Amino acid sequence: MTDTLITRRTVIASVSAALIIGVSHPLLPAHAQGLLPTPTMRGGSNNYLPGAAIVDKIGGGGFWMTGTVRRAGDGKPLAGQRIQIWAHTTEGHERDPQSHGATLTNADGAFRLEMPQIVPAFGQPHGHLVYDGDEYKTVFLRPVMQSVNDTSLNVEFVLQPA
Repeated sequence: MTDTLITRRTVIASVSAALIIGVSHPLLPAHAQGLLPTPTMRGGSNNYLPGAAIVDKIGGGGFWMTGTVRRAGDGKPLAGQRIQIWAHTTEGHERDPQSHGATLTNADGAFRLEMPQIVPAFGQPHGHLVYDGDEYKTVFLRPVMQSVNDTSLNVEFVLQPA
């Protein structure tokens, strides 16, 4: 008869093997097995105006804000979600109502809204976006552009149910 000796080394090796082959542990949170939600960014809510109108275009255009919206966990694209966008542009400050607008995602969870060229505010060219519907938790984003000469900015929202 062989005695089985359980040591720290055998426990670590067993757990490592289970993780490698994909056996999940019941104590792991469910979202750890899928797409994690997008965290709200610091400064993202600056100059937010609730209820901005859904528009075809903000101002004279020339700059494209694009992105996708998906559900946390399974990554399913979310259609019909309202995304509000605002920025400091060649036509106004980010606090000005005419610098704000909203759009809805399409069947693939994608959105696209044309707006005036974003210009630096506080030394950085950046935009502001928010998902602020009722179905999912609110997420504010404040992406910074690589260059003041960029003519588009793409972002991704991964939303967690409210």
